[in-house]
Amino acid sequence: MNRLQGRSALVTGGARGIGAAFARAYAEEGATVAVADILLDQARATAEAIGPAAYAVQIDVTRQESIDAAIEAVRERAGGLDILVNNAGVYDMDPVEAMTRRSFDRLLAVNVAGTLFTLQAAARLMIAQGRGGKIINLSSQAGRRGEALSPIYCATKAAVISLTQSAGLDLIRHRINVNGIAPGVVESDMWDHVDALFARHEGRPLGEKKRLVGEAVPYGRMGVPEDLCGMAVFLASGESDYVVAQTYNVDGGNWMS
Repeated sequence: MNRLQGRSALVTGGARGIGAAFARAYAEEGATVAVADILLDQARATAEAIGPAAYAVQIDVTRQESIDAAIEAVRERAGGLDILVNNAGVYDMDPVEAMTRRSFDRLLAVNVAGTLFTLQAAARLMIAQGRGGKIINLSSQAGRRGEALSPIYCATKAAVISLTQSAGLDLIRHRINVNGIAPGVVESDMWDHVDALFARHEGRPLGEKKRLVGEAVPYGRMGVPEDLCGMAVFLASGESDYVVAQTYNVDGGNWMS
């Protein structure tokens, strides 16, 4: 406990799922946490459920003015920023012959550009503060391999791993550690969406794909957001000061690298 005492954190996509679990874990470790999401009402509800250490901030990672406003809101509310989690992300599924530019543009805008320019805004503030910081990017096991029905999503998550490496090598001179987490299959609203897309494309009943992928995990079940919190706290804490530009698989054994 208290490994993040006195730190200020911002978690994008923080209203639900993995982001909400990270926000809760950071607050329990002593941080002040901005629950940042495009869905402000849900972010407020999550922050209220966490308690006085958390507060809500609206962010649309596809709009630079929204990113900048969120970073400024954290600076004003908490006196600065020490930890950023780039968790906001979207998913879509189509075989190659059915891909659309609209889907490509949306996934790239949120998963890649959103990650990059939120990272940039946070890094600028951290550099100005002069006390270093921690930036954690959420990739996916889909960024480690191709998947037949998810070419665009896989490409965006592979890009997150590459951005993590490049930004990590650049920013460590400012004592800003940039690292990543690559979850496997995690019980969440997003996976309900994924399951519904598989049902449409593969002609499966709802829930069957989720059951099958959960059974295929070597650990024996689909993950839950709390399974990722240990890694998220480690990467945000001083225990990871010598860890630079890495992306860690937290996936129950689905992928080895």
